Amino acid sequence: MSRLKDQIIYAHSLYKKGAVKEAIAALKVLTIDHKEIPLLYNLIGVCSKDLGQLEAAVTYYKRALKIKPDYIDAHNNLGNALVELGQLDAAVDHFEQALKIKPDCAEVYNNLGIALRELGQLDAAVAYYERALKIKPDYISAHNNLGNALRELGQLDAAVACLERTLKLKAGAEWDLRTLSNLLFSINHNPNYDSDYHIKKAREYGKIATQNVTEIFPDSKCLVMPKRLRVGLVSGDLNNHPVGNFLEGMLAQVNSNRVELIAYNTNIISDSLSERIKPYFSSWKSIYHLSNEVAARLVYDDGIHVLIDLSGHTAHNRLPVFASRPAPVQVSWLGYFATTGLNEIDYLLGDNYVTPINNDHQFTEKIYRLPETRWCFTPPNLDIQTSILPAFNNGYVTFGCFNRLSKLNDQVIGLWVKILAAVPNSRLLLKAKPLNTLSVQKSVIQKFTVYGIDAKRIILEGSEPPEKYLAAYHKVDIALDPFPFTGGATSVEGLWMGVPVLTLRGNNMVSNQGVGILMNAGLPDWVAKDEDGYVAKAISFSSDLDRLASLRSRLREQLLTSPLFNAESFARNFEDALWDMWQFRKKDNKDLT
Repeated sequence: MSRLKDQIIYAHSLYKKGAVKEAIAALKVLTIDHKEIPLLYNLIGVCSKDLGQLEAAVTYYKRALKIKPDYIDAHNNLGNALVELGQLDAAVDHFEQALKIKPDCAEVYNNLGIALRELGQLDAAVAYYERALKIKPDYISAHNNLGNALRELGQLDAAVACLERTLKLKAGAEWDLRTLSNLLFSINHNPNYDSDYHIKKAREYGKIATQNVTEIFPDSKCLVMPKRLRVGLVSGDLNNHPVGNFLEGMLAQVNSNRVELIAYNTNIISDSLSERIKPYFSSWKSIYHLSNEVAARLVYDDGIHVLIDLSGHTAHNRLPVFASRPAPVQVSWLGYFATTGLNEIDYLLGDNYVTPINNDHQFTEKIYRLPETRWCFTPPNLDIQTSILPAFNNGYVTFGCFNRLSKLNDQVIGLWVKILAAVPNSRLLLKAKPLNTLSVQKSVIQKFTVYGIDAKRIILEGSEPPEKYLAAYHKVDIALDPFPFTGGATSVEGLWMGVPVLTLRGNNMVSNQGVGILMNAGLPDWVAKDEDGYVAKAISFSSDLDRLASLRSRLREQLLTSPLFNAESFARNFEDALWDMWQFRKKDNKDLT
């Protein structure tokens, strides 16, 4: 038994060093003579999951449980793997079984909260995170998850307060960076925090990331005068996600004689969209299981000229990789809407609408403004036609918003209440994943009824498959953009379905997303300069149904011929931007000449 223990310790040491495949091989050898030891199968499952082999991990966890049905670690690990596979109900079942075995396990409560959050059951998720923290008050993961769930519930001040408290726990650089990313993402939703606070926290992130770099790479691996640029895209959203959808059309138009694309996928998920876009990359590499140091070395050894982050402070980001400067030119684009705070990221791709020159002080990056738009959208691959104006059949106007509930802060609610009060018998349709849950529905309804709005005028719908989701726009006459975190994909989807979007001009990048979309869509009248103008425009537009119907009938064609969908033109602008940034790179000055 002592020899077996030593062999298991050796295999575990291989795993800790990052030699995961070698660890699996060593563990499998042990199962030949020790077929009935569940620990071995559980460890193989852990290693398999780290390699992104989720189905294999599930098989090994189940094998461990067949030998020992009350093996709490295997139940917990199996639940985590099932969450990543999207088998959420099965995951919940295994977490609940684990809690029957050990009712005071904080880790399981936290993981159960994660599964329920994915199911849209945010209130229940919050309760389990809080229970985990009652058992283990310094449990950093539960603190982070609680902050994120509170944000998604629209409890923005509570979310920020939770994450700020988390930072005081001083859990180490890795968790400080994760918490700061969550905090930065959260304050983008909250109108109570100005750009000074935002950039202060972003710079704090950048400082910690830089201080914890173990290796800075010299500018020597890539060709100085290349015939084509090697461009790396780092993202966890190269799948059925807005980022993946935005990329698909443009990638097909990139001139491979000018730019060679390499994907660095940070997510375990690969789906149909992933498979469709893979051919546009010369290489597709998973860095999901790699440490930041190993991932940075991989990028450097690949001789990348320009490395592009597509995540910013969102899920699956690997910003610490950029802190090592594995590429001579590093860029932020597409998946985020504010500064990263990293001095090692040289440029942020913007445009004149979302990043006006007077906002340059809000960024640590130099702004490279693309012509017309920083976004290129891919038309949905669904045969869903636009409908006639629903107000004609209903006899009343229906406003709508399909954005996340976290964007519906008190200021937004207050303004929408004014619109509903001023437009007789009008309705408001809200559609979001958490609205599948009764408790969340009641909370949202109360935010309107407290102002005297009849609950019957608020229509709530939860998540649905893409076809039904887009078809829900058949019920909407006018879409209302939230603020300060305005819509992106949801706004373009609404326009594509013939529904115009009313947006409010803001004073930072995230609050001007709607401006950029509408100006490029040829709808400048739908941009309000202030809150009074927002209300006035909503009243005015809703009073002229013939005008709305006319716009609805031509809006899709107008959108498809706009810069927002001109993938060929966008690809040329994108390539030119990359070459500009490469040719004018300077070690001590990021400005273009």
